[in-house]
This record gives sequence, structure tokens and C-alpha cells, in this order.
Amino acid sequence: MTLTDLLPIAHEAVDQATQLVTEMAVGTVTAKGDRDMVTGIDLAVEDKLRAFLLRETPHIGFLGEERGGTGANSALTWALDPVDGTANLIRGLPLCGISLGLIDGDRAVLGIINLPFLDERFHAAEGHGAYCGKTQLRASTTTDLTQAVVSIGDYAVGTDATGRNRPRLALTRLLAERVQRVRMFGSAAIDLAWAAAGRVDATIAFSNHPWDMSAGVVIAREAGASVMDTAGEPHTITSAATVSAAPGIREDILQILRMTEEQL
Repeated sequence: MTLTDLLPIAHEAVDQATQLVTEMAVGTVTAKGDRDMVTGIDLAVEDKLRAFLLRETPHIGFLGEERGGTGANSALTWALDPVDGTANLIRGLPLCGISLGLIDGDRAVLGIINLPFLDERFHAAEGHGAYCGKTQLRASTTTDLTQAVVSIGDYAVGTDATGRNRPRLALTRLLAERVQRVRMFGSAAIDLAWAAAGRVDATIAFSNHPWDMSAGVVIAREAGASVMDTAGEPHTITSAATVSAAPGIREDILQILRMTEEQL
């Protein structure tokens, strides 16, 4: 099956997820760890989409944030974050979404991000462009860092949060001194989708979970953003971090990342 064959299946899966997210009550909120939660919606969405995708595409593996992987020996793998931005969902904040990506080897090749409370759906397949609905997306054309809006990933929680937050806090300060605005939306899917749409000029996350990033990475890349790690190498699922930047400020963002490392 080609990517264009798989895209309608992915859309149908996300339709099913969207119905659950918009119709279910949040339900029980369970702690997974220090300041890390899972809801009944997260689990219901992941279980439903795992069953659907394994039935429709049995040759493709599946990796979900909450319950792990199935079919690990497959060359292709679906990667699902059933609710990216669970902390926002619990508080009634609309900045959360369903993120479904397809990984080929170590590279994201297809992605859908649906933001059910904002009524927006982003999608892309490698070589076929990126879209919000029927509108083709183009990354920002900003070339002046002082005019850039840059989003950053959440601060770390859990084990060694203090140590893991040192680079995040250093980055925040360096950006605050140089860019127009710094934003933290609490959802990697939103960060990358809005980078693809040119609403933010760059986004930086010192993390790279496949379920969080795979859909957004291909959407941003197909929209013309430079999607890379902190050294400027092309992003893969084994990268230590996820960076998307408008081509015109790519080198400025990499310079800030080098300065961040030098301060640690």
C-alpha cells in the first residue's frame, strides 16, 4: 500500500478518535508518575485505534503512548498519541489534539494531527505536501529573529526534572532576549502543526517520543520547515531533540542552541 492508500485509513482512525475525545467525559485521572497523568479518554482512544489499525493494516506495527507497541518487527509503524496535551484537556483548555504518525524505518512519512476543540485537522504524506483541511500549508518566511515567535516544549517533570530543566531554562532566557515572543502551548502536536502553518516561526523541544513527534515532523517538513535535531542534522525518531525552524532563521536558531549548550 502506498502512502496515498494509507492516508484515508489514517483519517478514518482519527475520525473515530475525535468522536471519543469530544463525546466522552474525561473520567478517571490516574497518575503515571510525577505530575504526569493519563485519563480514561487517552486509554479509550488508544485501544480503539490499535484495534482498528491492526485490523485494517495488519502488516504495519503500532506504538501507542499509553500501552506500548505491537508488531515491533514491522518495517512500518503507526505511532499514536491519543491525546497530546492531556494536562490541557483535564483543565478544559482547548490546546490538545490527536496525533497519528506513520514511521518508515527511522523516518516519519505520514501524519495527521486533529485539534478537535479548535476544529482543525492537519495532514501530510511525504512527497505530497502538507495541508490544513484543503488549504496547503507553507512554513514561515521570517528572516529576522527579532520578529520571530518561537514555541518551546514543556518543562520536564519526573526523574531528575531539575537537571533536565537546566537546558530548557537556559534556552528560554536566550530566546526571551532575542525573539519577538516565546510561547509554550503544552502540546508538541500543536507546536509542529502551527510551525507548518507559519503561525510560529520555530519550535524547540528537548524530547523526541515517536508518538508525540512523528505526525508533526512530517507535516512541518512537507510545509517547507527545516526539521532537525539540535546539531542541525535531519530529524529521525532516534534524534535526541526535535527542532523545526523557518528556513530564514534556521542558522539563528542553531546558534541559540549552541549557546544553550555552552551555558551548561
